Amino acid sequence: MKTYLKILVPFIAALLIGLIPVPAGLPAYAWYFFAIFCGCIIGLIFEPLPGAVIGLISVVATAMLAQYALFSPEQLASPKFNWPDNALKWAISGFSNTTVWLIFGAFMFAMGYNKTGLGRRIALWLVKALGKRTLTLGYAIMISDVLLAPFTPSNTARSGGIIFPIISNLPPLYDSKPNDPSMKRIGTYLMWVAIASTCVTSTLFMTALATNTLSIGLVDSITGIRISWGEWFSVTAPAGILLLIIVPLLSYWMCPPEIKQGNSIPEWAATELATMGKISRNEVLLLVSVFCALFLWIFGGSFISTAMVGLLVLAVLLILNVIRWDDVLSNTTAWSTLIWYATLMAMADGLKNVGFVSWFGSIMGGHLQGLTPMVAMIMLTCIYYFLHYLFASSSAHATALLPVILAVASGIPGLDMRLFVLILLPVAGLMGIITPYGTGPSPVYYGGGYLPSALWWKLGAVFGVLFLVVWLALTIPWLMFLQS
Repeated sequence: MKTYLKILVPFIAALLIGLIPVPAGLPAYAWYFFAIFCGCIIGLIFEPLPGAVIGLISVVATAMLAQYALFSPEQLASPKFNWPDNALKWAISGFSNTTVWLIFGAFMFAMGYNKTGLGRRIALWLVKALGKRTLTLGYAIMISDVLLAPFTPSNTARSGGIIFPIISNLPPLYDSKPNDPSMKRIGTYLMWVAIASTCVTSTLFMTALATNTLSIGLVDSITGIRISWGEWFSVTAPAGILLLIIVPLLSYWMCPPEIKQGNSIPEWAATELATMGKISRNEVLLLVSVFCALFLWIFGGSFISTAMVGLLVLAVLLILNVIRWDDVLSNTTAWSTLIWYATLMAMADGLKNVGFVSWFGSIMGGHLQGLTPMVAMIMLTCIYYFLHYLFASSSAHATALLPVILAVASGIPGLDMRLFVLILLPVAGLMGIITPYGTGPSPVYYGGGYLPSALWWKLGAVFGVLFLVVWLALTIPWLMFLQS
């Protein structure tokens, strides 16, 4: 019964918002579209159904009500305007968005890591090489995440699916048990390094977190600003690399392991590698494909789009039989994400097309006119960052708040919108550290038993503030330098 009530909540919310008198200066059809959009957001927050289903229901409902909630009276009055056809074109417009296909292609890379075993081999190599000392083992975990991150847009698959299963075998080697005082021996340190590292890598690379590409698509739909893979990395590199360097060390200080060194972990990793055998043909082919994709993402922007790179490499992997078409068809996460993000892109684009974004931006911008553009950008970024305490999904967070934040920013005189989005968007990865539910792999590590609730909230607050301070302190001057 509770499930049915949760399903009804978004519909009831949309209906109630639609019944509120239309605000002055806003067309009625724009308000009704906003009501449906709010219903979609509430659905994503409560999740009575999968996100892809909620997105699909939203675009279908909007298309069915297009005469009242999508098209203006002037459009409907035009004799050449066929609203049913145009409603359908709008409903499927998100599937033509390049960032949607970029994320789909990147999901296939992640599947290749798992299928070939390359991701596990890379992590085991590093654990074997650096595992004698606990501090260097922390760096091995961090480096493993860095090497997998550019081609794994799901940090849940990367950290929760590849790294966690490996490092969860390490604490028992030193009799460090979950939900027990012995967890401080080594388990707590290793688990915190892993989750903190994946939050940083999720910011460092555009394709390391699905929310990054979702946010880029939303920005493109709302403002027309496009961000390439190379531009993203050039912006995030200074703060991201510094944070990756200090995360294992800071974790070592804040949750110090009782075991400082030992041979058990490298010996275990060597045994696991021996069990895997020699590197396979498919692992080598995937590794070459990964480097080719990275090269094209960085240097090939003038002759091939980032999304096409992903699809090209996917085609090559299929031809070489590194992955099979059945593997592609069975990757339900990738297909679900494709539908989810495509429908959300259409909804965000509709919010701009009906004029709601510009109207809301002018209203809110007027209240912030006393602030300088830079102060306003910092303030809006901090608001966006710390409101993540209210969300268990970074994608739902971006879908709900990003259009609002962009609307407010667009109404502030003198604000450089491109500069602002480059400051704002990458924090989606960093803010995942603040709560035990803040990003996909967080519940995996929290459920592991080595990070008690009180400790997580404490460390999350410290690391969350540190991440944001370092991000703003380094990225803003760096962007100003790049623009000079």
